[in-house]
Amino acid sequence: MSYCIVIPNYNHTVVIDQLLRSLAAFNLPVIMVNDGSDADSSGFMQALADRYSYVTLVSHPYNQGKGAAVQTGFKQADKMGFTHVVQVDADGQHDITDISKLVELSQAQPNQLISGRPIYNESVPKHRYYARYLTHVWVWIETLSFDIKDTMCGFRVYPLAETLGLLAKHGSLGHYMAFDTEIMVRLYWDGVETTFLPTKVNYPENGVSHFRLWEDNVAISWMHTRLVFGMLTRLPQLLLRKLGK
Repeated sequence: MSYCIVIPNYNHTVVIDQLLRSLAAFNLPVIMVNDGSDADSSGFMQALADRYSYVTLVSHPYNQGKGAAVQTGFKQADKMGFTHVVQVDADGQHDITDISKLVELSQAQPNQLISGRPIYNESVPKHRYYARYLTHVWVWIETLSFDIKDTMCGFRVYPLAETLGLLAKHGSLGHYMAFDTEIMVRLYWDGVETTFLPTKVNYPENGVSHFRLWEDNVAISWMHTRLVFGMLTRLPQLLLRKLGK
């Protein structure tokens, strides 16, 4: 098994240099996907890629969304021969000291999705904290299971073979903020179990959110509509799986 780190990045420049320097301690190659950032941010990312030999920069010509950037990272990792991808967000929210624990869990269960389960401090915006529970309820309905504890944390280890197989079957999944939830549900439907690791999440004071209030809420609602209908077509399979546990 071979691991790399994928970082989707759209105009995140405040902490990315510090993040990349901290990631060097794990001795894992980093693929940073510039998701159509502005000229200043793109230039800064290129300078970082030139500075750090372990960083490969892949760029979108225009902004396509976090989900699209992560999927580009998957494909680049596959081209470079990696079997697993550690997804880390570019905004400094994640406790990267837990990367070693995530990789260790993945090595013990190489065909599973390994995901952080957020432990929030007082920095979390209250509307985001409570809104997560609405998604949790929909996911429990879509999987007929309480096995999935959180689908919105972007701190994960993906098994590439299973993940790319899923993407090949569907062509592409959601390109924006709905991606993290949709891919976890669809991997579950395909028999890929998820192991969760409690991990601290911090919202930096100078953090920038790219959540689009109207567009992303509509996309998330449409995603859950599709997943509920998908659950109905898989109802016998999901019930048998539930009974077998």
